[in-house]
Amino acid sequence: MKIIYILCFLSLSNVLIAQVAKEKYQFSKDINAAIEKDTLAWKYQLGAVEYATSGYYREALTTWDKNGGGFKKLSAKDSLYFKNFKPKSAKEYIIERSKAEQIIIINEAHHNARHRVFTTSLLRGLYENGYRFLGLEALSDTLINDRKFPTIKSGYYVKEPQMANLIRVALEMGFTLFEYEATDGKNGKEREIEQAENIKKIIDENPNSKFLIHCGYDHVIEGTPKIKRWEKAMAGRLKKITNRNPFTIDQVTYSEKSDLKFTNPIIELVNKATSVVLIDEKGSLFNGLADNDKVDCQIIHPITKYISYRPNWLLLDKERKKYTIPKSKINQYPALVLAFKYNEYEHQGIPVDVVEILNKEEIPKLMLPAGKYQILIKNKMYEIVSIYTLTIK
Repeated sequence: MKIIYILCFLSLSNVLIAQVAKEKYQFSKDINAAIEKDTLAWKYQLGAVEYATSGYYREALTTWDKNGGGFKKLSAKDSLYFKNFKPKSAKEYIIERSKAEQIIIINEAHHNARHRVFTTSLLRGLYENGYRFLGLEALSDTLINDRKFPTIKSGYYVKEPQMANLIRVALEMGFTLFEYEATDGKNGKEREIEQAENIKKIIDENPNSKFLIHCGYDHVIEGTPKIKRWEKAMAGRLKKITNRNPFTIDQVTYSEKSDLKFTNPIIELVNKATSVVLIDEKGSLFNGLADNDKVDCQIIHPITKYISYRPNWLLLDKERKKYTIPKSKINQYPALVLAFKYNEYEHQGIPVDVVEILNKEEIPKLMLPAGKYQILIKNKMYEIVSIYTLTIK
């Protein structure tokens, strides 16, 4: 399992050195060519993140899974344990439970934009329940609360549109954002300690407030982490040094892979169209197998369905609308289409959505919330061949 987490432990400087090209949003063929040429041991992790950044969800999953892995069949003991639970809407449960919590920690896989979209779907309900602070492992931007939108310089993972949308929506709602990543490229135990201490500082300054923390991978673990040398992960350390018990949510374990042979069988057993948590008759949450002490609960995300060549969850519970780029705007293929919030492009803003159009027969739709946009269309040489203004009502 160690290889799966290599990307988490790389310093930002190492990641930036390994970036494919100066273009932040790329055609799929160029990302693939860079992966094939790369000699780094973790090239598939880096490549998966590059695919995710430019909106290629399926390709991101496929590339990540080239690292190998998979799940064994459930044992009889595990199957019996699983049968004690019934599904409930994850969004509804978390928002209701948040009323009695002060700190919620939810994780993501850095190559899986679905996790960022799900966290975004929680924001309105959490804000209504008193949450006012959002801590982001990915954020590196001291001016974010004044500027009110993220830029290319706001953090390595922030340039991915769905992470930027998470930030943008939170700011529009009134959340105060804060960064908490460890400094100077710290890894391992030192990193977990400093992350927890940075979060504690914000909590101590706002002792009566409520906090949502969005982290990567195993930082969400309260109990025993897979990597023993950590001793405790960020969430477990935060719990100890604040003497406050966070509600910890894992999105990674029960998310789809590129192929069913890599996908946890519980996802198929649950077989729901929406993201769920599992609860038994005593009100206890399913958090994996019976002896798991790592987190409070694990979300089971369903297998993605596609609308207009795009993942259905991009519509964010119908808060976003589908938009078809007119064929008259495209005079050569392939084309890369980027939708920026109006006036953000000139200030190094991040697109709300990105799509690649390979030919005139298959045109994927942009998924956009209401607002005014600048639409940029680039040719295969990354030259802007068309730019126009659009209003989504």
